[in-house]
Amino acid sequence: MFFQLFYTFLKIGAFTVGGGYAMIPLIEREIVERKNWLTKEKFIDFLILAQSAPGILSVNISILTGNALKGKKGALIATLGTILPSFLSILFIAIFLTQFQDNEMVQKFFRAVRPAVVALIAVPIFDLAKIAKVTWKTAIIPIICTLLIWLIGISPILIITGAVGLGVLWEKIKS
Repeated sequence: MFFQLFYTFLKIGAFTVGGGYAMIPLIEREIVERKNWLTKEKFIDFLILAQSAPGILSVNISILTGNALKGKKGALIATLGTILPSFLSILFIAIFLTQFQDNEMVQKFFRAVRPAVVALIAVPIFDLAKIAKVTWKTAIIPIICTLLIWLIGISPILIITGAVGLGVLWEKIKS
C-alpha cells in the first residue's frame, strides 16, 4: 500500500502543470474514482481543509489522504511522492535552464504554455462551484472578493479574515 500511495502521488506531481488548482481533477480521478481511497464527499472535505491550511494545495491533500489511509507514515510517503517531481524539475531548471532563459525558443514555449495553465486552473474552479452548489445569487461573493484582490490590491489574508468574521456574525444573528 505504501508503494501504491507513493506512486499515485508521484504521478500526480509529475504529470500536472499549473500547480494546485490544476491538480484537483487529476487528484480526484486518482484517489476517488480509480483507487476508491476516498469518497467524493471526503475528498471535498479534504479539499476545503487543504485550501484553508497554509501551504501548497496538492501537498496538503496528499498529507490528509496519506494520513487517512496509513497514518503518519502514509502522510509522509504521499507527500514525498507529490513533491519529488517538482523538486527535481526545479533543481534541473536551476542548474540548466538559467543559461537558456534568454533563448527565444524558451521564451516562446513559456508564452505558449500560459493560456493552457489558465484553462487548467479555470476548469477545477467551475467544477468546485458546481459541487459547492454556487448559484448566480451566491456567485457575487467570490466575484467581489476576486475584484477586491485583483483591482484594489486588498490582501487575501484580510479577505479570509473578514469572511470568517462575517460568517461567525451571520451564524450568531441567525441563531
